[in-house]
Amino acid sequence: MALKDKREWAELLYSRTMMTQKEIAERVETSETTLSKWKEQYNWDQLRTSFYITKGQQLSRIYQQISALNNAISERPDGERFANTREADIVCKLAGAAKILESETSISDIVDVFIAFTDWLRENDFNRARDISELMDAFIKYKLSKN
Repeated sequence: MALKDKREWAELLYSRTMMTQKEIAERVETSETTLSKWKEQYNWDQLRTSFYITKGQQLSRIYQQISALNNAISERPDGERFANTREADIVCKLAGAAKILESETSISDIVDVFIAFTDWLRENDFNRARDISELMDAFIKYKLSKN
């Protein structure tokens, strides 16, 4: 796997899990020193915090913004209740962003599902969770190599 792919995978694991740096380094097959350098260089601690904002929360904010703009337009006097060019552009861009969020499945979405599933499985069958984790890691490596 390319170094860039390893870094991206490590970034996902760092920002989305509570794995130790040692565990992440082992999983992505790099040194803890390299992982620490990436963490500092790419500001992963801030990234970890930002990932607590879910896709649903982002969509909710977009829809709230569209709704607020539509409400402001509807409060105008009769005959002026339409979006001007700037407002129409904003609505179009917000709607486009919402469509992308609703339809795309990114590698981080896949990792989120894998983590949730593995956490659940670990509580019920630890050995199977370990085996499945290896397969999931292989799948993530495969997906990263295709990008």
